[in-house]
Amino acid sequence: FFFFIQDFSKAMSQAGSSQFQEVIRQELEYSMKVELDKILATAHSNEIEHTKKDLEGFKKLFHRFLQEKGPSVDWGKIQRPPEDSIQPYEKIKARGLPDNIASVLNKLVVVKLNGGLGTSMGCKGPKSLIGVRNENTFLDLTVQQIEHLNKSYNTDVPLVLMNSFNTDDDTKKILQKYSHSRVKIYTFNQSRYPRINKETLLPIAKDVSYSGENTECWYPPGHGDIYASFYNSGLLDNLIAEGKEYIFVSNIDNLGATVDLYILNHLMNPPNGKRCEFVMEVTNKTRADVKGGTLTQYENKLRLVEIAQVPKAHVDEFKSVSKFKIFNTNNLWIALSAIKRLQEKNAIDMEIIVNPKTLDGGLNVIQLETAVGAAIKSFENSLGINVPRSRFLPVKTTSDLLLVMSNLYSLNAGSLTMSEKREFPTVPLVKLGSSFTKVQDYLRRFESIPDMLELDHLTVSGDVTFGKNVSLKGTVIIIANHGDRIDIPAGALLENKIVSGNLRILDH
Repeated sequence: FFFFIQDFSKAMSQAGSSQFQEVIRQELEYSMKVELDKILATAHSNEIEHTKKDLEGFKKLFHRFLQEKGPSVDWGKIQRPPEDSIQPYEKIKARGLPDNIASVLNKLVVVKLNGGLGTSMGCKGPKSLIGVRNENTFLDLTVQQIEHLNKSYNTDVPLVLMNSFNTDDDTKKILQKYSHSRVKIYTFNQSRYPRINKETLLPIAKDVSYSGENTECWYPPGHGDIYASFYNSGLLDNLIAEGKEYIFVSNIDNLGATVDLYILNHLMNPPNGKRCEFVMEVTNKTRADVKGGTLTQYENKLRLVEIAQVPKAHVDEFKSVSKFKIFNTNNLWIALSAIKRLQEKNAIDMEIIVNPKTLDGGLNVIQLETAVGAAIKSFENSLGINVPRSRFLPVKTTSDLLLVMSNLYSLNAGSLTMSEKREFPTVPLVKLGSSFTKVQDYLRRFESIPDMLELDHLTVSGDVTFGKNVSLKGTVIIIANHGDRIDIPAGALLENKIVSGNLRILDH
């Protein structure tokens, strides 16, 4: 009897706490609604419609954020994906290409995620407008690639850019320069959501404007927003009406993400007659990729698991290269009709990513975001394809920029391919220190980009500059101590060398 009383009172207190939590949740939702209504009331008549859509989308996300217990997956339910759910690229390539590849290409749309700014590399404006190779920007290279496809096969593959409110104006100005290229370019904007105060869980914006002192009040909610924004823009329906069937989505800063005809053929002409609605390109992990999201089998569905969803006790296991061998490149192939169907049923399920930020004034805020690949579990007959590492060549830092500007790669029709002169297909590990973080500083420190064909590893730290025609081979470590400066002289060859201390080549 005593145990029964104990259990009963425990159950009552749990019920009480869950009722209490429910009351708190309702109060928070009500307060949020009041604040969002106030913000909407400040919109001009021409802004009301799209602001309303944005705030409705945000409200749904906020509701889910309050309902869900946290991002963790149930680790016990994670299984290895079945053998046939992740296909090797070689097997798909071995099928060859049909004679009518042009008619297959005409069903394709290329979508680039273009919402990011170049701030992490010290640049103002859209990241896609940073020069990466022979004065060509990410956007230039993308347009060149698609133009080359359209000319080679006499096709009409359009380019769609998903911009954010941060990148839209600058991108549209630049697009005029491609008006004579053989690529139709469309844009649509992802949503604009209010950042919320971490303590009060209320928006920090007081009105709809996002310029001046309000720039920090708003954010684009991650690339998972593509489904709703693409659908709401009307562009999805227009492309379906034109007979387009698949989109190939990738980050604009991934220079390896070119249209692959073998994967496209596999989608359009599946060997078993059953079309995939969603294909995720994955590639083998190296030590540099241990934090990348991985594909698993979860409740009989392929599911993308990100490090943020892993319970703390299992993070090391998640990072293990031997257990989780692959990671998501964010190169995705998705059926347009499936996006439309799921969007109309409100059936696209993506985990919420809570991204904490500290603003310049010291205020702690959170952004609620989603990731495009997380929707894989909502689509039918999804597939992973294990592609060569060369399809994942992101430029996130100046260390990455050094690789793509070097003679490791040759440029042809907007595509970078690794030089045949390099004896092994892996990319050297490059770590440039904080003196190189900003693109302007980085460019100032190299009179010309070194020969890196035989380089394995480069670490540079401190005040270091490189003269013209320097060659780097094997493992090279250059460390200028605080207050010292190292100038690597023109024509120098550094092979398996550690250079430290102070090295100034005096001008005569």
